[in-house]
Amino acid sequence: MADGIRKRHDARHGDDIEAEDDHDDASPRDDDGTTDHRTGDGDDEGGRRAVTAAGAPRPHPRLRAEFEASLGFELDEFQARALDALDAGASVLVAAPTGSGKTLVAEYAVALARAASGKAFYTTPLKALSNQKYHDLVRAYGADQVGLLTGDNSINGDAPVVVMTTEVLRNMIYARSPALEDLRYVVLDEVHYLQDRFRGAVWEEVIIHLAHEVDLVCLSATVSNAEEVAEWLRTVRGETAAIIEERRPVELTHLYLVAERGSEALHLLPTFVTVDGEERPNTEAARLDARGHRGTGGRGRPRVRLRTPTRVETVERLAADHMLPAIVFVFSRAGCDAAVEQCLTSGLRLTDSHERAEIRRIAEARTSSLSDDDLDLLGYREWASALEAGIAAHHAGMVPPMKEAVEAAFAAGLVKVVFATETLSLGINMPARSVVIEKLSKFTGEHHEFLTPGEYTQLTGRAGRRGIDEVGYAIVCWSPFVPFDQVAGLASRRTYALTSSFRPTYNMAANLVNRYPRDVAHHLLNLSFAQYRTDRDTVTLERRLEHDLELLARQRATAGIDAHDVEEYRRMLDRADARRRDSKGNRVAQGIAALRPGDVLVVGRHGGRVVVLRHAHGRGGQQVLALTSRRDLVQLRPRDFRAPPAVVGNIELPRPFAPKSTGFRREVAESLRRATLRTAAPPSRDDEEWARRSRREEGRNGARLRAVAGVERLEKEVERLERRIRSRSDTLARQFDRVLRVLEARGYVDDWKLSDAGRRLTRLYTESDLLVSEALESGLFDDLDHREVAALVSCFTYERRGPDAGRPAPPPRWPTSRLARRWRELDRLARELNGDEADAGLPQTRAPDPGFAAAIHEWVSGEDLADVLDEDLTGGDFVRQVKQCIDVLRQISEVAPSEEVRHIAAGAADACFRGVVEASSVVA
Repeated sequence: MADGIRKRHDARHGDDIEAEDDHDDASPRDDDGTTDHRTGDGDDEGGRRAVTAAGAPRPHPRLRAEFEASLGFELDEFQARALDALDAGASVLVAAPTGSGKTLVAEYAVALARAASGKAFYTTPLKALSNQKYHDLVRAYGADQVGLLTGDNSINGDAPVVVMTTEVLRNMIYARSPALEDLRYVVLDEVHYLQDRFRGAVWEEVIIHLAHEVDLVCLSATVSNAEEVAEWLRTVRGETAAIIEERRPVELTHLYLVAERGSEALHLLPTFVTVDGEERPNTEAARLDARGHRGTGGRGRPRVRLRTPTRVETVERLAADHMLPAIVFVFSRAGCDAAVEQCLTSGLRLTDSHERAEIRRIAEARTSSLSDDDLDLLGYREWASALEAGIAAHHAGMVPPMKEAVEAAFAAGLVKVVFATETLSLGINMPARSVVIEKLSKFTGEHHEFLTPGEYTQLTGRAGRRGIDEVGYAIVCWSPFVPFDQVAGLASRRTYALTSSFRPTYNMAANLVNRYPRDVAHHLLNLSFAQYRTDRDTVTLERRLEHDLELLARQRATAGIDAHDVEEYRRMLDRADARRRDSKGNRVAQGIAALRPGDVLVVGRHGGRVVVLRHAHGRGGQQVLALTSRRDLVQLRPRDFRAPPAVVGNIELPRPFAPKSTGFRREVAESLRRATLRTAAPPSRDDEEWARRSRREEGRNGARLRAVAGVERLEKEVERLERRIRSRSDTLARQFDRVLRVLEARGYVDDWKLSDAGRRLTRLYTESDLLVSEALESGLFDDLDHREVAALVSCFTYERRGPDAGRPAPPPRWPTSRLARRWRELDRLARELNGDEADAGLPQTRAPDPGFAAAIHEWVSGEDLADVLDEDLTGGDFVRQVKQCIDVLRQISEVAPSEEVRHIAAGAADACFRGVVEASSVVA
C-alpha cells in the first residue's frame, strides 16, 4: 500500500483501466449493521477496482490462446473463470481441492506479468514448496528468468519471476525494497495459512500493505467460507473474484478398516452407502463396530471383539486390492519409524529390481552432499534399504536431503508406502491412490486433540492422482476409542472455515509507526481479516451459544445428569489414574531399576528390540539409555511400558563403552540383530487382575461415563463460546495501543516517532522480536565470541516440545561461565518484559529456552555431527534449529548497535552454515 491515501490510476496489460471513486457518503453497512471496512475518504485506496465494460474480458487474446494451446488439455470450467477474471483486471481467490489444478491460474498470472514487461512474485509458506515451485518455473521459463529467495537461498533475486517465502515478501514491503518496482502480480499459494497461529499474520500483512496496483492470485484448499474471504479481499484490495470448485478431480471413496481379535480377517467396508439416492453411513460397518465396543455379555460365549489392524496387515491388504501407492498418516515420528521397521521385519518388499535401482540412484543423488560419517550417523544404510523395498517414513525428524529423496521416489511411483506425520499434508506434491489415517486424534505437544473436519479434508486431499486414478481412497482404521458414527460424521462434514490469527506484534507496530500517520495505522488494523470476522461473527457466536445451552439442558435431562455427576465423573477418572500409577507405575519403575547393561527388551514404541546401555539420570524417575536395532539412542521411561519390562535376551557390550561413537553403535546393533531371543514371560497375576478390574469397572459404568463425558464436553464448549464473545470487545486497535504503551515505556516510540532502537526493531522479524531488541540494547551480546553469540541467540529460537514440555526443564549446561552470566541477565530481562506485558493486558513473549545452547556452541566450534547429537535430538531437529539461529544471527548482523557485534554475529552465522546444515539448504 502506498503512503497516505491517494487516487490510483491503474495501467494493466497495456490497457488503461481507471479506478472508480468511492462515494462521499458514509461507508456502506452490512445487514447486521457492521461497517464494511472499505476505505472511503473520497480517494480510492481500498475500494473496488473498475473492470472492462460489462465485465467482459478483453486484454491479450493472443496470449490467452497461446497459453491454453500450450497446456495440451481443455481448461476446467473453474480454471476458465479464473483466467477470465485475471483478464478483466481483477484479483482472484481460487478455493479448490488438492490436485485440482489451481496452480495453472498462478502460471497464467506469471505469463501476463511477463507479457507486460512486469514482475511476478510467487510466494509459498514453506521453503520446500518454494524450492519445488522454483524448479517448475525454471523448466518453463529458463534459469535466467526465475529467482529464488528463502532463508537458505538467494538466487537471481532481480529476475522478472521470483519465488519466495511469504515472510520474505512481507519484509521487502516494510523495507520499501526497490525490487517491488514493476511488480504486477503476487501469487499467495496456500493462502489458508493465514490462520496459522504462529505465522498466519504475515499473510494478512502482505495483503493489507502491498501496493494496490499489484493484483493477487490467492490459492487455497477448499474452505467453507471462501465467499467471505473474497469479500474481505474486495474491501482491502479492490475487485476480487471468488472462484470456488468443490468437485474433486478424482472421486474420493471413504472406507473403514477393521480387524478381528484372534483372527487374520480384515474388513474393508464403505463408510457410506447410497439409500434411496441419498448417501448415508453404512449400517453394516456400524453394527460391526458396535460388536467391538461390547463386553462378554455375561452368559454364553464372548461376543466378537475387534482390534486395530497392524501396519503390516494394512499395507498387505492395500497391495492385494491394488490400492497402492499409499500415505499412512501416523501422528508421531517414533510411530512412523516403527512402522517402517515393522514392515521390513515382516519381509514386505514392494518393488522390483528395476525400481530398486532407480530408487538407489535417487537416494544417492539427493544425499550426495552429506559426508560418509554423517550418513552413517543418520542411519543411511537402514533408510536406503527400506526405501529400496518401497517403504519410507517422512517427518520433521529427518534431514531435508533424505526427506526430499522420499518425496522424489514417491512422486515417481517407485516408493509404494510412506508413513508420515501430518506435515506431509501441507502442500508438498505427493499424491497417492490411498490415504490411511491410523487414528483420529493427535498429540499437539501438550495434549491429544481430535482431528477437525478441515484437518481430515487436508489429509485425505492427497488421495487420488489426477490422470492416473479413477478413484482415490480415504481409509480410517478402527479404534476402540472412536465409534463408527464419529468417523462417519467427520468424513461427511465438509466445513473448513478459514479464520484469522492476526494480532499486532512489536515489529508490526514499529513498522506502522515508521510508515503511516496514527489514524491511517489504526485504519489499516481495522482492514485485517481478524477485525472483519470479529464484526460479522459476534451474532453467529451468540446463536451458537444459545443452541449449545439448549442442547446441554436436553442432554442433562435425558441422561439424568447434574453438576454433581460431572464432578463425580472427574473424581472417578482421578481415582482410576491414581490406581494405574500405583498398581502399574511402581512395578514398571521397579522393573526398570532391575535392568542391567546388555539386557535385551522388545519395545514396540521404538520398533522392536532394544539393548540397555546404562541407567540414566532424569527428572522423570527411573530410566535407562538404550540402543535400537536402527542404532538410535533412546531414553526408556516408565511411560514406554504397559507392563514391567521383560528381559528376552542378553548381549555383551563392546569396550570401551562409547555410546556416541558410530563404531560402538554399529557393533552393538549388529549383535542385537544376531541375538537369539527367548519368549517373554506371560503377564503377572497382578497385571491380569488389574486388567480384569478395569474391564469390570468399564462395563458397569461405561454408558454412564460416556453420558457424563458428553455433558462435560458441552460445558467446555459453552465456556469457550462465552470467552470468545467476551473477547469481541477487545478490538485490534486497542491491542495495538497496548503494544504501543509497552514500546513507549521502553523508549522505542515517542510521540509517534521511532527512536534509534525503534528503527532497529522494524528489522527484527522473529517471534521474540522485542526481547531480542532488549538484549541488543542492553549489551548482552557485547564481548562474546561467535560461539557464545550463537548459543545465546539459540535461547530465542529453541522451544522444548513433546510429552516432557510441560515439566520443568533440566538445568542448562553452559560451555563458559561468561555465557551463564549472560543467560541469567537475559532471563531477568524476559521476566521484566513479561511483567510489563501482563500489566498491559498483552500475551506474554515466550520465555527464552537454553536447551539448544550447548549443542550449537559445539557445532560452531567445529565439532562433528556425531559429537553434537544426543538421544533427544534428531538430525532433522538439529538442522531446523540451526537454520532458525542462522536467520536471527543474520538479522542481528544487520541491526546490532555495535559494529563488533554485527561482525561477530555474521561470523557465527557463517560458522553454523556447514556440513549437514549446508547440505540441507542446497536447491536439489
